[in-house]
Amino acid sequence: MVVCLNFPRFELAVALGGREQRCPPECRRSAVGRSEPCAIAPTPGGRRLIGEVSEAAEADGVRAGMELGEALARCPSLCLLPANPLGAAEAWEVILDALEGIGAEVEASRRGLAFFQADGLLGLHHGRIDSVMKAARIACAEALSTAPPGTEVRLSPEMGVGPTRFCALAAALSAPLHDRTLVVHDGEAPRWLRSQPVELLRFEAQTEHLPLLLQRLGIRTLGDLLALGRDAIADRFGRAGVLACRLASGEQEPLARRRREERLQETLQLDGADSGPALKSILSVLIERLLANRSRRGRTLRAVSLSAQLVERGTWRKRVVFREPLGEAERIGAALSTSLEGLPAPVEALCLSVDCFGPPAGEQRDLLGDGADEKRARLGEAVVQAQAFAGLDAASRVVLVDPDSRVPERRTMLAPFEAPPL
Repeated sequence: MVVCLNFPRFELAVALGGREQRCPPECRRSAVGRSEPCAIAPTPGGRRLIGEVSEAAEADGVRAGMELGEALARCPSLCLLPANPLGAAEAWEVILDALEGIGAEVEASRRGLAFFQADGLLGLHHGRIDSVMKAARIACAEALSTAPPGTEVRLSPEMGVGPTRFCALAAALSAPLHDRTLVVHDGEAPRWLRSQPVELLRFEAQTEHLPLLLQRLGIRTLGDLLALGRDAIADRFGRAGVLACRLASGEQEPLARRRREERLQETLQLDGADSGPALKSILSVLIERLLANRSRRGRTLRAVSLSAQLVERGTWRKRVVFREPLGEAERIGAALSTSLEGLPAPVEALCLSVDCFGPPAGEQRDLLGDGADEKRARLGEAVVQAQAFAGLDAASRVVLVDPDSRVPERRTMLAPFEAPPL
């Protein structure tokens, strides 16, 4: 059985709950169910789309991803909060570490939503699935209670159990309010899924666009979708429609355990707020520190995250994946310098962390670069010493004889290597 933990409005809860975030009192009251609507403000410099919204804002017709102008027109009293992506990432990592601490192999599709297979944990909890869920809930609560400032989340997760990831998610979203837990067993899963709304398909990346199209056609539940037949759905919606039918029928691939990477980061607190060209010098210092860290052990960097604590409240974070693994400070700095242009405000602290390592990098220098004459002389001396110890055949050179030959042995031949004069 698959266990799903869903933290509703996770990023909004982090923006509301951080001690560093000095949120207005009316926004904090909305987090506990009052009537004041709030939402995460758009990212400066990008499209003016709001982030997650509170229940009070949804009641006024405001939705996540809506244009800011339209959201304010629908709800003039909407309170906008600065986003805190750095705090959300750290808080989510704390939750995942807590779940793995009880032995769960977690699949994290996005922040606020996690899955793990419960079968291997039943032996530790007297064979009871409810005991496994209770242990997961307690582990998350204890981890978040000791989280660093700015990463607090005062949310209890919605939990569901089902034979597949999709079924467990549907159970979590349908869990009763009094205990926020629902278990759907194997035998009843296909029938139970047919009664669920097609809105569930938006949680899958490949089918997130289907609910709006299906609702326009009058299809409200997954049972209505299956009633059309797989061939007709595949003909109209392609691969996304086929996947939707499989999900609605209780068919899905096994969970994919998240890959754990060693956390390596460098942070620099700034005495005064900095922006513009000064940040490039600060970034170069962070890169040098990161490459000089002993924990790197000569490995290259495949993906890094650049984050900042902003002066005007909130944080900023951007993940950069390099085209190839890099281990040179100059190339890493060139790849990250353009990201600094997206900073929305002056910075109080800058942090560079490694998301994914690459293979170890060789430290061999350019043979024909600076000091080429000296390198040739040292190489010739080494060849002479090898020939004096093991004979003239100890060093040979490759001579191109017949490069167009179809026989590989005829293309080249070995000849005695003559060292340059010392």
